[in-house]
Amino acid sequence: MTGYPEGFVSPRPAWTTGRGLWEAVARRADRAGRYLAPFLLDVAGLAAFWILATYTYAWYVLGATAYLLVPWWVLLLGVVEGAIVWESFGRSWGQKVVGRELASGSGRPTASERLRYFVLWHAFGLTGIGFVTVPPLHERLSGLALARERPSSLAPVPWYRTSAGLFTAAFLGVTMAAALGVTLTWESVVRLFTQAGQSLDFWRALVRPDTSILLEAGRDMIVTVFMAVLATLFAVVVAVPLSFLAARNLMRGPIGRPIYTAVRGAMSIARSIEPIVWAIIFLVWVTALRSPFAGILALWVHSIADLVKLYAERLEAIDQGPIEAITATGAGRLSVLRYAIVPQIVNPYISFTLYRWDINIRMATVVGLVGGGGIGQRLINYIWGVQYRQAGMVMILIVLLVWAIDYLSARLRAKLA
Repeated sequence: MTGYPEGFVSPRPAWTTGRGLWEAVARRADRAGRYLAPFLLDVAGLAAFWILATYTYAWYVLGATAYLLVPWWVLLLGVVEGAIVWESFGRSWGQKVVGRELASGSGRPTASERLRYFVLWHAFGLTGIGFVTVPPLHERLSGLALARERPSSLAPVPWYRTSAGLFTAAFLGVTMAAALGVTLTWESVVRLFTQAGQSLDFWRALVRPDTSILLEAGRDMIVTVFMAVLATLFAVVVAVPLSFLAARNLMRGPIGRPIYTAVRGAMSIARSIEPIVWAIIFLVWVTALRSPFAGILALWVHSIADLVKLYAERLEAIDQGPIEAITATGAGRLSVLRYAIVPQIVNPYISFTLYRWDINIRMATVVGLVGGGGIGQRLINYIWGVQYRQAGMVMILIVLLVWAIDYLSARLRAKLA
C-alpha cells in the first residue's frame, strides 16, 4: 500500500470475506463429520439391532407384530448411551468400519483415560461444544484421540473375539430371523411341496405353445425393442451432461459442491423408484391410449438416473495426468475437456449405454405387465384370461429376445473393452 513500508499492513484475514467464512465453516463441518461418523454408525447399528431383535421376539414368542416394546425415548437414550460406552471402553463397530481406534500418546489407553473420555464425551461430544476446536475438547482433555488404525505385526484377532465381529454376527442372525418371520409361513412351505400339481397346466403350455399368435406377438416384440431403444437414446442425451455435474472431482467449491449434492440426490431418488412404479405414474399422466409411450417414459427416467451414476463414477476415475499436462500448456476448460477428458470416457460411456439398453429390453417387458405396452402387456392379458398356451408362446419369444440382445450387447461391450 502506498505510504507504508513493505510488510507493515497485514493482509485481510480470509474468514472476514464471504468465501473465506463459507470455506472455514465447511472445513469445520467436514472435520466434525469425520469425528462423528463412527458414533452415528454405532447409533444406527444399535437402533436397527434393537428394532430387529424386538420384532423377532414379538413374532416368535408373543405371536404379534411389534417393533418397539419400550417408549421411543428409551430406545434413543439406550442406543446413544450404548454407542458412547462401546466407543469409550472398546473397539466399536463404527470405529472398525471407518478404520479408526482410540489411541493414547503414551501407548495403550489406560482405564482412567477411557473413563475420562467417557465422561467428557457426554459433556462436550453430545452437546456439540467439543467440536468447536480441533481436535475436539473431549479428546484434548482426556488425552485420547480417534486416530487411524495402526498396522500391527501380530496375527489378526479372530472375529469371534472382537465386539465388532460378535455384533455383526448377532445383527445378521436377527436380520435372518426377522426376514423369515416376515416372508414365510409354515403353511406356504407345506403348499410348496404338496401342491406343485396346481401349476402343471402352465408347464404343459410351455411344451405345447400356440403358434397361431406368433405374428401378433412378434409385432409386440418389435414394439418392446423400440421402447428400449428410444428410452436409452433419450436417456443418454440427458445423462451425459448431468454426469459432469455429478462427478465429485469436477464439481468443487461453494457452488460446485451443492450442485453435485443436488444432482446425486435427485438421481438416487429417481433410481430407487422401480420402472414398474414409474410406468404406473406415467399411465395415469399420459393416459393409457398410448401405453407404449408411458412405458418409454418410465424406462427413460430410470435410465437417466442409472446412467448418470455410471457415467459420473467413470469421470471420477479418470487419469489426472493428461488433464494436468494440457492445463500446463495454458489451454482453456473446453480444450481440457475435449483433449484430456472426452478421450478417456468415450468407450466406457458407450459400454455403459449398451449395458443399459440390455437392461431396458428386459425392463420393457416388465413395465408391460402393468399396461406399459409391448410384449409384456400381451403376456399379462393372456395370463389373466387363463390362456396358458398363448402365454407360453409369448414367454418363449421373450426368452429368445432377451438371450439374443444379451449376447449381442456382450459382444459389443467386449470389443470396446
